[in-house]
Amino acid sequence: MKRIIVGMTGASGSVYAVDLLEKLHQNPNVEVHLVMSAWAQKNLELETDYQLKQLKALADFTYHINDQGATIASGSFLNDGMVIVPASMKTVAGIAYGFGDNLIARAADVTIKEQRKLVIVPRETPLSVIHLENLTKLAQLGAQIIPPIPAFYNHPQTIQDLVNHQTMKILDAFHIQNDADGRWEGD
Repeated sequence: MKRIIVGMTGASGSVYAVDLLEKLHQNPNVEVHLVMSAWAQKNLELETDYQLKQLKALADFTYHINDQGATIASGSFLNDGMVIVPASMKTVAGIAYGFGDNLIARAADVTIKEQRKLVIVPRETPLSVIHLENLTKLAQLGAQIIPPIPAFYNHPQTIQDLVNHQTMKILDAFHIQNDADGRWEGD
């Protein structure tokens, strides 16, 4: 069984986290540990029809953003990695500089120090040099940066098609089997 930590921050893009959590929830071979910032909770309300209770039901374990004593805050908690989706630039900066002031940043810091898979799904545009430098620093530390940039070779017809493609990329990063449509088959 894979153990995946999902961090959700206050950047726009709650739909990406919801879709990922729905797909992970459907996989009996994945245990999900969820932590959300206060603004992630607010954006869930603003951007989706999901209630917080419904979203938390998609995870096996949930944690409060300020619970620095949570299992996911320790390197001794064995897991297959962490994804932060969506990732605010504030969170990216905090992780890049080791400022573990909340559980998302602390769990990411632990993920880096334990050399586990860290996937960042940054949500900001345009990107400033500060953002690019912070993302570059995380990439140099081994994080995989997977921004939600749509592909069009698969001829998406709906927003959900675009979201599905992004979720496929995240699941692929963790080597989690998924039956996503729209993979490149060649021309």
